[in-house]
Amino acid sequence: IRSRTIRNIIYTTIIISALAFNSLPVFAQMSPEASALYQQACTAEHEQDLKSAIAKLEQAIEISGGDSMLYTKLAGIYSEIDEYDKALANYEKVLQIKPDDAFVYVSIGSIYENMGKYKEALEAYSKSLELFPEYKYNYFNIANVEFQLKKYDDALKNYKSFLETYPQHGEARENLAYSYFASKDYKNAVEQYQLIYDKDSDNFKYYSQYGISLLNNGDSEKAAHILEIALEKTPDDDASQLALAQAYQDLGKYELSYEQYKLIFKKLPNLNSARLDYANLLLSMNKIPEATEQFNLYKAAFPDVVDTYIGLARIYASQEDYQKAIENYLIAVNKKPDDIELKTDLANCYYNSKDYNNAIKYYDEILAVNANNMDAKQNKAYALHSLGKYPEAIALYNEILSVAKADNNIEDNLNLALLAYSEELINNKEYKKALDYLLQAQKSGYDSGFLYFELGKAYRGTKNYKLAGQSFEKAIALEPDKAEYSAEYSDFISSIYQEKAKAKANSTAKKTTGELPSVSIGETSPKQEIETQPVKTETKSQESEKTPDEYIALGDEFLEKNDYKKALSNYEKALALSAQNPIIQFKIAEIYRLSEDEVRAIAYYQNAIANDPNYIDAWYNLGLAQDENGDTEAAQKSFEKVISLDVNYSDGFAYYGLAQQFEILGKKSDAIRNYKIFIKRNKGKDPNVIATAQSRIEQLRK
Repeated sequence: IRSRTIRNIIYTTIIISALAFNSLPVFAQMSPEASALYQQACTAEHEQDLKSAIAKLEQAIEISGGDSMLYTKLAGIYSEIDEYDKALANYEKVLQIKPDDAFVYVSIGSIYENMGKYKEALEAYSKSLELFPEYKYNYFNIANVEFQLKKYDDALKNYKSFLETYPQHGEARENLAYSYFASKDYKNAVEQYQLIYDKDSDNFKYYSQYGISLLNNGDSEKAAHILEIALEKTPDDDASQLALAQAYQDLGKYELSYEQYKLIFKKLPNLNSARLDYANLLLSMNKIPEATEQFNLYKAAFPDVVDTYIGLARIYASQEDYQKAIENYLIAVNKKPDDIELKTDLANCYYNSKDYNNAIKYYDEILAVNANNMDAKQNKAYALHSLGKYPEAIALYNEILSVAKADNNIEDNLNLALLAYSEELINNKEYKKALDYLLQAQKSGYDSGFLYFELGKAYRGTKNYKLAGQSFEKAIALEPDKAEYSAEYSDFISSIYQEKAKAKANSTAKKTTGELPSVSIGETSPKQEIETQPVKTETKSQESEKTPDEYIALGDEFLEKNDYKKALSNYEKALALSAQNPIIQFKIAEIYRLSEDEVRAIAYYQNAIANDPNYIDAWYNLGLAQDENGDTEAAQKSFEKVISLDVNYSDGFAYYGLAQQFEILGKKSDAIRNYKIFIKRNKGKDPNVIATAQSRIEQLRK
């Protein structure tokens, strides 16, 4: 979680409604003498002789005290000379005469706003809006005081209402932008600042707020550009400098970010709120001592922020101080118990510290949330393996390999677990059970002297002396320097001769039964045959109820509903009527591939290609099925055929598939080349796959 510490600088513009009160009609009849004094007061006001104007108005009020016009004029002059209490007193007298005068409430609101009494101002403006909703400028007045009261949601609503009538009003647009900015709605703030900038870029003055909004809206590149301008115009703008440091940090421009942070902390050494971002930057730059210091300073100021403990834990883990790493991860996990990534890091620290039981505890918690988390399964298998819980580890390794593509590391560890458990079983004289595990390792292609040594002992235990001897001989041939192999083999040969000698000595005492002795040649696992179903065809005496196209359409409908059985039934009926149709064969192949029956899928794809050698979709999906079936070289040829037919097919994914096959075959340079071609051909259409391809390229280059 990114911790932002930008100081939100608030600017407000208060608009005071200028009302032409002189033009209001006189609601009460003045006496001629009072009217004359009123006109003299107006003249004195025009000449800026406000004291005389006040005196004339007070004389007129003594003559015609009930006239609202006199009080309105007098209140306006008092307001002009900042004698707000007297102005308010006179406006109250106006309201006693004219309680529904909306403009008087606007004037009262303006005075309260100038006095900083925003709640009172809001009440006055709201009363004016209630009395005279057609006066749209009141939305602006209300929005301004709501902003001062930090009622940003209400302010935004009223600024927008005002701009519906006055869309070109610059101050309202600016205040709307500030309101979004102050309420941290950075997306809308960016939109409003962009409008202001586009309207008059030469006089734009909100670079700091615009840049900060861009940063918090995720556009760090543009934010950096705008914030650079902000600092050119205002070099001492701390908020812009901090935001620029963070923008550079987001962009991976660590040195530039580092320089900005140093300047900030030189000016503001107690700016603790920025230390977490700074600490993460230092960690990214591998400045471990400095990063540790900053994390600890931040923790002292903000002890409840989980990111601090995560950062410290990662530092300690990188230094292989797993005990301190675990201490910090435990605090973090306690604060964020649902964070799977944190639990994964904690479990890994337990694993690296050889506390396998606690590691398994947290891997199990992760798998309880996501049973398909392959990393957690893999690490749990390693932990079980390390604890010597071989059957559980073997089961988990096999489970991983059954759903994941070939992983040499998992396969190697599986074979090591198989051998370790077999050795344990042999020591317990469970020879037949040991053979099952050893033969599984042998079947996977594992080849080592130790494997054949253990096979020799297991076969010897089951009295299969022929295979025992062959296994011991192969073990010695693979690792001739292993004295224990030769010693075991020598003991085995000696025991065989002893048994033969004993049998010869006892042969004269036994009667011949006439039965030949049985010879054990060892157990083999027969290859499982794939059951195929013949396609039913209709005889001439049977009339088809539908055409091939109708059966295909029905099959497509069921396929959309994921009803593979009914879809397949209809496709087979179509194929019975049109046996050489490659499209039908392709559809049937798809059903089998979706059903994870790769063998049948491959057969039907090949039938489709036999009927249409340039059927590119069939070639491509054949490659997929062959890949899923583990037939790497065949898959390679299929993807190469696709590329020969159309280099841009499927946004370049044939190159991706081909790269995978080369990677499996250990042809790193060919794999890298094809991943690169895929990235170029895909043209950014599949960013997640492109990221994976780039990651594979990096791994292959190591």
